[in-house]
Amino acid sequence: MAEVQNKLINNFEARVRQLMLLCDSLKAENASFREAISNKEAEIQVNQSSYNEVFAKYQNLKLAQGVSLNEEDRRNAKARYTKLVREIDKCISLLNE
Repeated sequence: MAEVQNKLINNFEARVRQLMLLCDSLKAENASFREAISNKEAEIQVNQSSYNEVFAKYQNLKLAQGVSLNEEDRRNAKARYTKLVREIDKCISLLNE
């Protein structure tokens, strides 16, 4: 009977050791996951601030274009481009002669 109890105790001790090793392993894995999460959160913050800067620049550019280009400015710009294209066409035709 004492031998059976000793076997049970030894078996129990072995299982407790296994559980302790598993617990230590899981703690280490948990720590590495926490570190990875922390790194990803820092990366997200950097990307978010970069996004916010780019978005603010985009909004400013959009506002500046909307304010600076009224209909008359657009017509004048189109007329200048048309004049430049005509001058370039004349130069090309002179070069071809």
